[in-house]
Amino acid sequence: MLTQTSFQGKLSKTEDLFIPFIEAGDPAPEVTIELALKLQDAGADILELGIPYSDPLADGPTIQRAAKRALENGMSLKQAIELIPTMREKGLDIPVVIFTYYNPVLRIGEEKFFELLEQYGAEGVLIPDLPYEESESVRELALNHDIEYISLVAPNSEERIQKIASDARGFLYCVSTLGVTGGENQLSSEVTDFIERVKKHSPVPVAVGFGISTNDDVRMIREHADGVIIGSKIIRLVEAEVENLKDEQKREEALDRFYHNVRELVE
Repeated sequence: MLTQTSFQGKLSKTEDLFIPFIEAGDPAPEVTIELALKLQDAGADILELGIPYSDPLADGPTIQRAAKRALENGMSLKQAIELIPTMREKGLDIPVVIFTYYNPVLRIGEEKFFELLEQYGAEGVLIPDLPYEESESVRELALNHDIEYISLVAPNSEERIQKIASDARGFLYCVSTLGVTGGENQLSSEVTDFIERVKKHSPVPVAVGFGISTNDDVRMIREHADGVIIGSKIIRLVEAEVENLKDEQKREEALDRFYHNVRELVE
C-alpha cells in the first residue's frame, strides 16, 4: 500500500483524470504561469511541466518547436522549477509533474535536482529517456524527497509490464498508439487489452498519453483508462496564439480562447 504524499494530497480524484502538458517558457515564462492556471480552470487534475531540451528525441515536431521557443527565452531546468511557487501563489493547487530528459538532471546532479523539486514544490517527475531498469537510484531519491517518480510503460513482455506497473507511483503513463479499426471511433483490441493488463497490476491510476488530439480520442480513452494525457495538441493550441500571448494587450483574450479550446477538447 502506498503512503500518502503531497502528490496524493493535491489530487482530488483517481478516475477520469485530465493531464495536460505545457513547455516551461513557451512562449514566455510569465505566460506559462497563466496557461497553467487556465488549464486548471479547464479541468486539469495534474499538470505536466516540460523542461525545454535541445535534443528531445522522444518529442515530435510540435513540442520540439515549443522547446526551441522556450530555449530562445533563456529557460533552464532551474528557472522552470522556480515558476512553481508563483503558480501556487496565483491559485494553482493541482500536482505539478516535471517532465525532463535525463541529461539536464545529470548536469545539475541528481541530488541537487530533487532538492530543487522539493524546495520549489513540485510533486512529481517524469524522465522519458531513463529506462526503468536504470532508474533505481533516481526512484530512491524521489522517495526520499517526497516526489512521485512517474513511470512509463509500453506494450512489451508481460513480465516487464507487471514489474513497472506494480512499482508505479503517482500515476502510470501508458504509452500507446491510438488504434482505430474500420473507420469507427474505437480503440483497437490490442490497445484495450494492453490497458487492461497494465491496470491489473497498477496500484495507481493508469493514464494514456500518445496521439490524443480530438474530443473523440479523449472519450475513447476515458472508456478504458483512468486518465488522458494530452501534449502536442495542447502545445498546438498555444502555438496558434503565440504572438497574441506575447502581447500584453492581447494576452487575456488569447488566454480565454485557449481555455475554451481546451474545454471543447476534454468536456
